[in-house]
Amino acid sequence: MKNLKTLLSFAFIAALALSLTSCGGDAKKEPAKTQETTEKVAQKMKMTTDIPASIPIADEVETRFGTLTFDDGFPTEETAQKLYDQIDFQRAVECVTLTTSGASLSGFRNSLRKFGPDNETMIIWEDRMDSKVILLTPNTTVVYTFMWIDLKDGPMVMETPPNTLGLIDDFWFQYVTDYGNAGPDQGKGGKYLLVPPGYEGKIPDGYFVAKSATYGNWLVMRGFMDNFDPKPVVKNMKENFKLYPLGDQPKSVNFVNVSGKAFNTVHASDFQFFEEVNAIVQEEPASAFSPEILGYLASIGMEKGKPFAPDARMKKILNEAALVGNAYSRVNEYRNRDKSFKAYPGSQTWETGFPGNSSLFEKDGVRLIDQRLGFHYYATGITPAMVTPPVGKGSQYMKGMRDSEGNPLSGDKQYKLHIPANVPAVQFWDVTVYDVQTRSLLQTDYPFPGVTSSDKNVVQNADGSFDVYFSYEKPEGNVNWIQTVPGKNWHMLWRIYGPLEPWFDKTWRPGEIELVK
Repeated sequence: MKNLKTLLSFAFIAALALSLTSCGGDAKKEPAKTQETTEKVAQKMKMTTDIPASIPIADEVETRFGTLTFDDGFPTEETAQKLYDQIDFQRAVECVTLTTSGASLSGFRNSLRKFGPDNETMIIWEDRMDSKVILLTPNTTVVYTFMWIDLKDGPMVMETPPNTLGLIDDFWFQYVTDYGNAGPDQGKGGKYLLVPPGYEGKIPDGYFVAKSATYGNWLVMRGFMDNFDPKPVVKNMKENFKLYPLGDQPKSVNFVNVSGKAFNTVHASDFQFFEEVNAIVQEEPASAFSPEILGYLASIGMEKGKPFAPDARMKKILNEAALVGNAYSRVNEYRNRDKSFKAYPGSQTWETGFPGNSSLFEKDGVRLIDQRLGFHYYATGITPAMVTPPVGKGSQYMKGMRDSEGNPLSGDKQYKLHIPANVPAVQFWDVTVYDVQTRSLLQTDYPFPGVTSSDKNVVQNADGSFDVYFSYEKPEGNVNWIQTVPGKNWHMLWRIYGPLEPWFDKTWRPGEIELVK
């Protein structure tokens, strides 16, 4: 019995010593135990090799949208859902930035159809374009008309008036043709044959042929007034513009006067944006647009021949994506970081609408995505004639986004723009002011927020130069003045019609927008 007690005592002491050793006596073994309990360690096999550290993923990954968890590379259900939510959101935002051009025309068509059917209805501002309408960056010095052309039933013949400036773009806002002064008829008027995608019929002689990648097409026509008298311009358009199916008798269209009417042509910035784009996807051939972009749209549930019916989860994501896409479009427009937008070295005011000098928004074989977004968020109508018109023909544009110090243009302050003498324009120059929110004509106490050299009342300085003032209250004296709105930011467009060589080589340029007080 005594020997047994002795044995038990020794056993207890040995066990205690072993316990103490395992708790702290062997520090080198502890990390191995911890590693074994937190990560799987694959057994080494005969064919096992060292795997580069850049290939596997850790069991936990910290990201800007939370922790992602994996079991030897296999994502947990929670992580999978978190990533699907993130990717769906990212792709939806990219869909906004990549398809704003299409949404713009889809929204425009919705508005046009309220005035009458496609192919038959032309809206016209018989008393000049006024600020009642919400429409991306028009000007007030020409007579505007718009219509929607549908080629689903075959080619259409278009007869155009002389001395107009017009163009047609397809449903994705891709260039189809110019007509009028910058078109093949050279301002004399002519007959155009508009041909739909996939048409295999005979193309008769005697037409300027324009082939569109889409069935739906947007048309704009502008006429030039003498001393702000629109009547001869309107008469010319109404008497000479015709549109009818190939093989039919010539037919005039129904001109609807929308002067002074309040309506909206601008695309939506919420979930409706995606519905506007889906209309194009459903109606137009896939061949009309980039397969890559159509793939993005398909990934968020937008496919030709299938209903676009996002569930509650996806609709919430799309709503947020539309808002973020709109927010980024504004950053890209008003605070862009791309120096290629600058029209002149060191300028804080002036930006070009076509960095890269391409109406296709391409440079060295690369698509300029932000530049394309910036244009279509801000303007309507795409044509090479806006980028590289023949000298003395077409028109050129510059955006005045900030003052000479790079600050936003405020309706609470007074500014001045100096326009040097000898403006290199065959026809005229124009300054028009817009609302930052709507990118449409600034709505003030006056219907026409612009100043132009085509106005016989424009005030010219003794040296041949001009000054234009921007403020809520008109400065004293006989001055060129555009009213602004307290509490509202604004920006402007400079237009030059029939630009000459000094414009293109930049030996002539307008001044910066200077803060007066």
